[in-house]
Amino acid sequence: MAKTKKKTIKTKNSANQKSKKVKVKQKAGYKISLKDLLEAGCHFGHQARRWNPKMDEYIFVKREGVHIFDLEITARKLEEAMSFVRDLVKEGKEIVFVGTKRQASTIIKEEAEKCGAPYVSKRWLGGTITNWDQIKKRIDLLKDQIEKKKKGEFKKYTKKENILIDRDIARLTRFLGGLKNLSKIPEAVFVVDVKKEHAVIKEGKIKEVKVVGVVDTNSDPDNVDFVIPVNDDAVSSIAFVVSKIAKAYSDGKNLRK
Repeated sequence: MAKTKKKTIKTKNSANQKSKKVKVKQKAGYKISLKDLLEAGCHFGHQARRWNPKMDEYIFVKREGVHIFDLEITARKLEEAMSFVRDLVKEGKEIVFVGTKRQASTIIKEEAEKCGAPYVSKRWLGGTITNWDQIKKRIDLLKDQIEKKKKGEFKKYTKKENILIDRDIARLTRFLGGLKNLSKIPEAVFVVDVKKEHAVIKEGKIKEVKVVGVVDTNSDPDNVDFVIPVNDDAVSSIAFVVSKIAKAYSDGKNLRK
């Protein structure tokens, strides 16, 4: 009896998801291929014993002790996230790409620089959102030092002083270089692995900043406004999702009046 009930519920949910998916497609103009998601390894969740029950609605089945995502839901959620990012950027608002884990760092940096989005790929500095005024001062200092370096204004200083200046520029660039063109608190953040980047989400909620997040089966989706239920460990999966969000960002910039 339990199996029959589960099957009935799944069929009902699938019908609702299909209906919603068509609706989103008409509104957004984005179409994510289930085959592409599958080939990128987006369907693999974590081991079932490590799951977060709040992710149950995004899981299709448990296979050999590992949860498998329902890729129809994943596709629809990614389409919704892309639409949000595109429309946000179209309005002249900003979203910061965040991914500091080893598998995501390089991908975030490359895709963000490609589309011109602000990003954090090394370490999220506490207060980047909640104490923005102080962070902005550090960003302005970095820009000022880089400009003076280009103009040769540091040539009058000693060799030791120039070494210290270069170290300061390198340190600030490492943590704030991706935010150089950010002039105010962003309207949204896009994070890879919401469990690792919990500090980003916490700050975002305090300042009512929207959160778009890659959420695996072991994570809590409660404080994420646009959940993208997908594998957050595989490089191929991360690259696929980040490239789609970057495309949406580019589309938004191209639609600005």
